[in-house]
Amino acid sequence: MKESISENIRCITKDDPEYPVKMKQYPSMPNKLYVKGRLPLAEKPAVAVIGARMCSPYGRIQAFRYAKVLSEAGIQIISGMALGIDSEGHKGALEGKMPTFAVLGSGVDVCYPRTNRKLYERILWEGGGVISECPPGTQPMPWCFPARNRIISALADAVLIVEAKENSGSLITAGFALEQGKMVYAIPGAVTDALSRGCHKLIYDGAGIAYSPEIILEELEICTKTDIKSDEKNDLGLASDLNMVYSCLDLRPKNVDYIVRKTGFSPGQVSNYLIELMLQGLITECGKHYYTRT
Repeated sequence: MKESISENIRCITKDDPEYPVKMKQYPSMPNKLYVKGRLPLAEKPAVAVIGARMCSPYGRIQAFRYAKVLSEAGIQIISGMALGIDSEGHKGALEGKMPTFAVLGSGVDVCYPRTNRKLYERILWEGGGVISECPPGTQPMPWCFPARNRIISALADAVLIVEAKENSGSLITAGFALEQGKMVYAIPGAVTDALSRGCHKLIYDGAGIAYSPEIILEELEICTKTDIKSDEKNDLGLASDLNMVYSCLDLRPKNVDYIVRKTGFSPGQVSNYLIELMLQGLITECGKHYYTRT
């Protein structure tokens, strides 16, 4: 059922067909969402672009660039409209001409931070939406922001961390994403930079290394012309199941879980096919349970 709160704000309950399908599968999701504008389209992929508020110029540039490339490829960008990385992610998405969606730690009628008023209005003007589990009029409180992070990750198909300190709130979002079975990517930075430590920790723990936006496009199975040519060149006459596993690999290390998700095969089947491909000299194990083409 849909409650009308005001002319511009809707309250959508879990029983309403408009409630995001992606969120319904997780028990920790709120019973009500308040929305200005619209919700992300279920049939289009979405990526969360998040990171430090007090970010570096490098972080700002990368957040904008990655979000713009993803947006140009038809991907919806989700973020939290905070200063820094979040704001640059929204701006890059808007530049790429796809709607973007902000999940707030306040009521949807409370623009926080206030300095983002123009961005808040532009998100709505350009067909996006502002979302919160907090009733209208709710002022931002410290506990609201970690709580809203689970909604950001639930709405996304993958999460990209651009810059984050070792104890950053962005790592909370990454934790929610992993619990929800979402792929987490991090952009590497200088090893001496405190703003890169959170990203490097995620990579050490198994997050994908997003050294280019195309890595995420590949995860979402959005192929470029280069990918198609590469697939044609790598047709080695393998049996179909073997070829499916082989096509998941390139010169970047991929783990067994990634191949299981891509192919739909069981872990046992994937392990057997990987052994066969190694015996044929087509792939190599470059780390524990990580594989690349030779």
